Amino acid sequence: MLLLALDTATPAVTVALHDGTDVIASSSQVDARRHGELLLPAVDRVLAEAGLKLEAVTGIVVGTGPGPYTGLRVGLMTADTFGLALGVPVHGLCTLDGLAYAADIERGPFVVATDARRKEVYWATYADSRTRLTGPAVDRPADIAERVAGLPAVGAGALLYPDTFPRAHEPEHVSAASLASLAAEKLAAGEELTAPRPLYLRRPDAQVPKNYKVVTPK
Repeated sequence: MLLLALDTATPAVTVALHDGTDVIASSSQVDARRHGELLLPAVDRVLAEAGLKLEAVTGIVVGTGPGPYTGLRVGLMTADTFGLALGVPVHGLCTLDGLAYAADIERGPFVVATDARRKEVYWATYADSRTRLTGPAVDRPADIAERVAGLPAVGAGALLYPDTFPRAHEPEHVSAASLASLAAEKLAAGEELTAPRPLYLRRPDAQVPKNYKVVTPK
């Protein structure tokens, strides 16, 4: 097994290689505006670090969000392209599940929350690092304050709104290393991973204006 994992659902552009036993190379850069520029160089970098060629990869793992439309689709389209070119399966994993897996919380419940912009968070609750209880969903922090009151929390969204998540701590963003490790664990146990389909949870920011006037030459 050689899994290539990547995620662009958060400001982190993150890539990792997992050989079925451990992560053998990884790269993470935080830049919310340069997912498209940074992703492929990061793939080249982890392959070079591991001393391997892309053709050695036997499976792709990609974070499916939730996340902003523009950033999220960079990772998903890249994963699909690699899968088609190499003839290998492409597995999807919820980005919040990767954060939960990396959280240093032995027993739940706890919350994972990432920044959804518009003064909202993408969030889910977990019984432990591998078991999601609710979500993912997108809400204003104040609207879910009672539901998450007293729970430990991880993620950039939790750190951004301490009034709602007073027990927030790192990790701030997902790492492809945690996604790869979670995927390898699930695959080894015979679990079927989800299809690589995006969890947008809301419409994209860019939309065609309503009731616009069409101007045509006479």
